[in-house]
Amino acid sequence: MRSSRDLASRARRWPAALALALLLPLAGCATGADSGPGGDPSATATGPGTGPGGGTATATAAPAPEVRGQLRADDRTRRYLLHRPAATDDPKPLLIAFHGRGADAAELREKSRLERAATARGMIVAFPEGLDHGWGAGARATKQRPDPGLDVRFTEALIKHLVRTEHADPERVYATGFSNGGSMALRMAAERPDLLAGAVSVSGQLPAGDAAVKPTGPLPVMVVYGADDPVRPLAGWPSPPPDPEEPILPSLSARDTAAAFAAAGGAGKPVAREEKGYDRTVWRIEDAAPEDSTEAAAEAATVQLLVVHDAGHTWPGSTVPPPDGFGPVSKALDATGTLLDFLTGSGR
Repeated sequence: MRSSRDLASRARRWPAALALALLLPLAGCATGADSGPGGDPSATATGPGTGPGGGTATATAAPAPEVRGQLRADDRTRRYLLHRPAATDDPKPLLIAFHGRGADAAELREKSRLERAATARGMIVAFPEGLDHGWGAGARATKQRPDPGLDVRFTEALIKHLVRTEHADPERVYATGFSNGGSMALRMAAERPDLLAGAVSVSGQLPAGDAAVKPTGPLPVMVVYGADDPVRPLAGWPSPPPDPEEPILPSLSARDTAAAFAAAGGAGKPVAREEKGYDRTVWRIEDAAPEDSTEAAAEAATVQLLVVHDAGHTWPGSTVPPPDGFGPVSKALDATGTLLDFLTGSGR
């Protein structure tokens, strides 16, 4: 797994923001095969931008930054929505963004506007589609998700495919998500810290109880959570009520979620401070390149918890109204900009 020293050295290599590419929708498919987790996935993606290393592409008049792709993994066809930045020859950071339960990739894209902010920074953004509009974020098998590792393997295969076909930088792969998707991002961070360079969960906690997922190594992680979340309480849900469609997994509190990642990274005591509209708690990895005096190196490995005032089970800063019963959307914090600053090293 990557050490905190690795994280510090990698922070110094992160590029400056690039110009925002004009978003031109494109749907299509192309084939390619890659041996990866869960079998031999093959993926399809049509249009320019199919990067070095394989795959076929169809020429068009201008580069198209959006792709609706599909990937074959574990004998299933999985789909994703991809946004590309302006074309360059350099390896590009990759952000995997998991939608919430009952939603889809387009819904998270609209709510978060991640594709605009991330592509402006030169990042590739992939919005994968969950099976039955959800993710296996916990380690417990259920009737609806009998293989609890299926989505972990799919995410591994998707990352490998995008590294191969889109020139994504394997050293700068990040995960984020909302609600159940936030918990999925945390599961990837917990179980595959060697695969990611950082993760942010919005309104998602680590599963607990017999579905527990435990962090296994140092990784920059941020948890953004509404103080007044009526759907998944800030204090966690050790015994959630039954759900007729799919069991709701028990969860740790937002603070215990962040603290679990801090402990896995050998962090020191947390430091809390009040900021306008939210409270921030920061754990710093004690052995993160202490001989390097640069600010980026000193802050390269942190775990943070942001508890947003007057916020529900929502994406802070979003202009999209939440469903009834989800509580208010805070305008005091731009979750999209905040998480991208954190992941790229400028907000730690």
